[in-house]
Amino acid sequence: MTESRPLIPAYPALVRDYDADFRVDDAYKANLPDLQNGPASLIVGAHAPIQHVGISNFRLPIRYQTRDGGELTLETSVTGTVSLEADRKGINMSRIMRSFYGHSEHLFSLKVLEAALDDYKSDLDAFDARIQMRFSYPIRVDSLRSGLSGWQYYDIAQEVLEHQGHRLRIMHFDYVYSSTCPCSLELSEHAREGRGRLATPHSQRSVARISAVMLGPEKIWFEDMVELCRRAVPTETQVMVKREDEQAFAELNAANPIFVEDAVRAFAQELQSDARIGDFRIIASHQESLHSHDAVSLLTDGPTFAQSSLDPMTFAGKMG
Repeated sequence: MTESRPLIPAYPALVRDYDADFRVDDAYKANLPDLQNGPASLIVGAHAPIQHVGISNFRLPIRYQTRDGGELTLETSVTGTVSLEADRKGINMSRIMRSFYGHSEHLFSLKVLEAALDDYKSDLDAFDARIQMRFSYPIRVDSLRSGLSGWQYYDIAQEVLEHQGHRLRIMHFDYVYSSTCPCSLELSEHAREGRGRLATPHSQRSVARISAVMLGPEKIWFEDMVELCRRAVPTETQVMVKREDEQAFAELNAANPIFVEDAVRAFAQELQSDARIGDFRIIASHQESLHSHDAVSLLTDGPTFAQSSLDPMTFAGKMG
């Protein structure tokens, strides 16, 4: 007598045509697998919390207000992350984008960014959350002597984060300038005065990346940060240059020779004098024309940016 076996349903034949007419209802969505939000038994690896998990570099146009009351729409790269407890498998990544898109039509402000952060925490049931928006901000800059003007672009990132109930608002700002070596300037003058020999001091394009905690209700405009940097180190690289501008720039550099140590201290002095700014970090890189290496310096003020170990990319240059 042959034993009967239960019938196994046949696996449906593969259909390669895209079903454009198929519509999803609630019942179908409820039946979809969701491994990312599965039980703790599915966790791979160490039973450990994750400090940052999310998405990076999703781009969209954001409207920004200028200090003079104008408005700019700029392509903006957004990074959004939340913390993840040790007993949770994962997060729904798309919720981060959906939460941010809910605020993206508003004119940018830190209040808008903080509202998006609150939505992150709520939508993803997370204790900590962070949003960073990175963009290139244009400001029209006059030449030194010719009367021309052109657009200077500043790489900026605005960040709002909440960690263990403490919220911080941080601006990251890249300032590009020329640095003439004071030692090289003196040696060049020594050759001219003592031996009648023409010599040129070495100078190079340099970058300072400033990260500053923003305090209180008064806004720090992007234009304010530009002016702060120019007060500290006036040899900003130029946009429109004719011969008279090039000569003026050479004179400006000779009047402001600067070592990388001088640069971070000059920026620090200006940051310390602004009541709207709390803790800060300054990373300066003078991309040497004399040496085959760069001259670098890092100065921090306050516990927010204090660090012992350095990321290998700390002195890599501009953020953009």
